[in-house]
Amino acid sequence: MIERDWRPRYVQLAEELRDKILSGEMPAGKPMPSETELAASSGLSRTSVRNALRQLREWGLVRAEQGRGTYVRAPRARVRRRNIERYQWEKDRVHQSEDERRSTGGTERDTGLTVDDLQFHARYRTVPATDDLARRFGVPPGTQLLQRVYWTSAKHEDVPLSMSRSYLLYDMAAANPALLDETNEPWPGGTQHQLSTVGVEVDRITDEVTARPPMPDEADILRIEPGVSVLALYKTCIDASDKVVEVAEAVYPGDRTELVYDIKLKRWSKR
Repeated sequence: MIERDWRPRYVQLAEELRDKILSGEMPAGKPMPSETELAASSGLSRTSVRNALRQLREWGLVRAEQGRGTYVRAPRARVRRRNIERYQWEKDRVHQSEDERRSTGGTERDTGLTVDDLQFHARYRTVPATDDLARRFGVPPGTQLLQRVYWTSAKHEDVPLSMSRSYLLYDMAAANPALLDETNEPWPGGTQHQLSTVGVEVDRITDEVTARPPMPDEADILRIEPGVSVLALYKTCIDASDKVVEVAEAVYPGDRTELVYDIKLKRWSKR
């Protein structure tokens, strides 16, 4: 007995088209069949066809161009972030030479791209601590913070790989004026090296990961298709004296990001 597929027909059509795209039958850069053609070949209504194309956009497989139609999108660079290994790697390279620190950054490690493949953007400003940030830092609301907004793009693509908002206590960062200047980005060695220049050693890091719809500025910067969620990684860095020294939220497009955690478990004791 053949089981009937009870899923909506537009979902079935979207999956059929997805298989053709992934197999190369519909190559990147080529236009998709028109809504009329897809409706005729599938026996579905134009509304169902539009829903199928919307699903393909949410999967990141096609792009719509105003007045031109829908095109198969080239696979975008993916971010594969192993945070447990990454954070120790960032700490270990604090004491490397500047040339060594410049050779490979965190984004290169996460994507396999090189420094020459990437474009870095940074925007700094001073902001008062909101109630949430004040609670996280353990300071009074309104305390001055240095907000740093970053986003990184692959040069061969028109969309950033990720964006992040990082916060440092302004008075702490001001101990090294170079940390207040966005033109020093990308900083060789990243935040852990920056903190080391003001005498701070990061002792531990807490990650909190959530999936949520993108904020308007995130959707604009990351050029996220409607319906695609983001992975929001909230990172809290704590120093050896148990003081919070950085709070950051990194935002990744959910359709091309993997967060990977390898955790070693203790063996059962022999009985």
